[in-house]
Amino acid sequence: MGLQRPIILLSLFAPLLNPSLAVSELVKGSSREIFYFLIRSAYQNQIKMRPILMKGHERPLTFLKYNREGDLLFSCAKDHTPTVWFADNGERLGTYRGHNGAVWCCDVSRDSMRLITGSADQTAKLWDVQTGTQLYSFNFDSPARAVDFSAGDKLAVITTDPFMELPSAIHVKRIARDPSDQTGESVLILKGPQGRINRAVWGPLNKTIISAGEDAVIRIWDSETGKLLKESDREIGHKKAITSLTKSSDGSHFITGSLDKSAKLWDIRTLTLIKSYVTERPVNAVTLSPLLDHVVLGGGQHASAVTTTDHRAGKFEAKFYDKILQEEIGGVKGHFGPINALAFNPDGKSFSSGGEDGYVRLHHFDPDYFNVKI
Repeated sequence: MGLQRPIILLSLFAPLLNPSLAVSELVKGSSREIFYFLIRSAYQNQIKMRPILMKGHERPLTFLKYNREGDLLFSCAKDHTPTVWFADNGERLGTYRGHNGAVWCCDVSRDSMRLITGSADQTAKLWDVQTGTQLYSFNFDSPARAVDFSAGDKLAVITTDPFMELPSAIHVKRIARDPSDQTGESVLILKGPQGRINRAVWGPLNKTIISAGEDAVIRIWDSETGKLLKESDREIGHKKAITSLTKSSDGSHFITGSLDKSAKLWDIRTLTLIKSYVTERPVNAVTLSPLLDHVVLGGGQHASAVTTTDHRAGKFEAKFYDKILQEEIGGVKGHFGPINALAFNPDGKSFSSGGEDGYVRLHHFDPDYFNVKI
């Protein structure tokens, strides 16, 4: 009975499998091994797609963000110039000029009218999405890192890096409806975490802020009082710096990626660890499919070590994992350097990756990708 399910699966997946696969590879091994072999074979055959290569940045990519409708893709890079693209065909629509340092992060308002960016030039800037006009500049005494609009776009959270004698901090800014009324005053400033805060996002109903960074601890803060509500358990949590954090489309959970070569799925309210995904390289970027139970991880090696090897020595591919089974099910290669940014289109039919190589790769899934049933 142990082999019954894999044999049934073999007949289901036969049209999808690579015809060059040896039969001996299918019949040897345990039921579980054969099961996952079939899953990987099916998906690897389906995740083959011709990407659209988008070249507009002259330096490594740092962040990617789709707007709510999924028709625009915003990219950030170390070349100081955030860029907006058509998410369907990869055509570059324009750039946002004004930063004088690497741009680490961005977010776009729900109505796609405003963009916020955080930069190493010690500013976070508000932009008019359509015209590219700079609407306001929040000035700090240290580099700005993560930015995130609240639900309703009336607030924004901005993190600043440790610098000189200054510790890392989380700033909450009020976003005025009329740009002429905008001020730089902070509604709330949170200090405390050691090291850089790489990501900070709003929790459910804007009542909390979730932060993560170099000290490998995830924290949940009360967004009104600034009180620390929860911290991730160091025993089950990440062991090295957390590089990335992405919420699920329904806002009920989020995923973190770390230099400890793993990604972890957490409950957004209780900070309960739900699942863990282990890979063989540092994770620089994570994203979640809004349609299927798929997790995508990107990385290859730490960016600071990229010049010590060539592209053949690194594993520069976006790896797909089954969200529930926690098993790797496929991968998409292409970047000639570590993957630093990943994002799924809100419709779930495409995703994009940004690399140390300066390219954005836009991948539209083949229809067969959605027909593989496990």
